[in-house]
Amino acid sequence: MNVNIQTVHFDADRKLLDYINSRLEKLNIFSDRIIKVHVYLKIDNLVHAVKDKIAEIRVHVPRQNFFVKSTSKSFESSFDDALETLVNQIKRNKERKAA
Repeated sequence: MNVNIQTVHFDADRKLLDYINSRLEKLNIFSDRIIKVHVYLKIDNLVHAVKDKIAEIRVHVPRQNFFVKSTSKSFESSFDDALETLVNQIKRNKERKAA
């Protein structure tokens, strides 16, 4: 599984990158056919005092692509919400193919 993490409008610290990589390792439990994972971390509302943190995850599996997006006040919670939704998509896709 090839992981690519891109940040937009900021530089991520090592702690955040390690957190994301450790959480992504758990994707192999749900699908062993994952080829690439792209994670995009963005800051929204740059002109306002309150900045929303956006996490987008795109997963490439043979003949299938999954995409999820989540927004909250911290990157960790945005990423966790997006990852949870992604896992549900992968599980539903696996069940549908098994039936």
